[in-house]
Amino acid sequence: MSTPPERVTIKDVAAAAGVSKGAVSLAFNHKPGVSEATRDRIFEAARQLGWAPNSSARSLSRNSVDAIGLAVCRPARLLGLEPFYMEFISGIESVLVERDCSLLLRLVGSLEEEIQLQQSWWRERQIGGSILVDFHRRDPRVAPLRKLGLPAVGVGHPDLTGGFPSLWTDDATAVAEAVRYLAALGHRRITRVGGPAGLGHSAIRADAFERTMRELGLNGGRHVETGFSGEEGARATRMLLLSSDRPTAIVYDNDIMAVAGLGVAAEMGVSVPDDLSLLAWDDSQLCRLTHPTLTAMSHDVHGFGAEAARVLFDVIAGKEVTSRPVSTPSLVPRGSTAPPRR
Repeated sequence: MSTPPERVTIKDVAAAAGVSKGAVSLAFNHKPGVSEATRDRIFEAARQLGWAPNSSARSLSRNSVDAIGLAVCRPARLLGLEPFYMEFISGIESVLVERDCSLLLRLVGSLEEEIQLQQSWWRERQIGGSILVDFHRRDPRVAPLRKLGLPAVGVGHPDLTGGFPSLWTDDATAVAEAVRYLAALGHRRITRVGGPAGLGHSAIRADAFERTMRELGLNGGRHVETGFSGEEGARATRMLLLSSDRPTAIVYDNDIMAVAGLGVAAEMGVSVPDDLSLLAWDDSQLCRLTHPTLTAMSHDVHGFGAEAARVLFDVIAGKEVTSRPVSTPSLVPRGSTAPPRR
């Protein structure tokens, strides 16, 4: 189906979809009276012809994208505090501004809610494609969004993204580096405070942590699974410091939890780094403002977001895209780590 040289009208869309002009109007005004299958057929015909009843026509053209989508399953308060997503979104925006394109950002309460949102965005032609984040093992979004034909880039390892083109950081290698660094300092009781077990990148980090601890003869290590908030990081730290086998080093899955853990250590009279070493994932300004400053795993989060946006535009344009790791987070030693007291 090709776009004719003359101006495309609602009549052309109706003819291409095999429906009446009234049905096209109902579909685009989201009114009852047409089935979901008919609505999808109308939207597809409109997209192929590059037609829409208003300024969103540009988004229906294969040559132009007005907006891309990003849904994040996090509480609004936490997202506002989490440096990772602020940097990631900043990277995305740096590419969008060059293309006169907008980011449609929505916070959702569940993956099921995100599926419905992405379906609505795509069927109503509000977006040209989406960046998908926070993949779970056997992620329920994959099948329905692939069936939908949504152009998308998955931020996660290909084992998690179900065939969507993907970009990821080599978290397994970075975790191994962090554990080996702490072990080289003399730490033997190392604990990881991680994110929810269902998150794919948390599971990858947990597996790498356990594997590296075993390789070093350190009995596999201990995990505490929690959320990503400061409150949850503080609660986990307090529990660990009150335990009979108190760790001498803790690796946190984000900077917010690590900063909260540092505060708990001070509250309980535990000296950092003399009595307890702390290491944060995702280096940020927070890690450099604490006392002592926090040792962290660092990578270019802004660049990661920018690359995800660039790859999504390639996917939308129909270019062949190869899934690939973007970077391996590297260790930045600072004042929060030192050999344990003997």
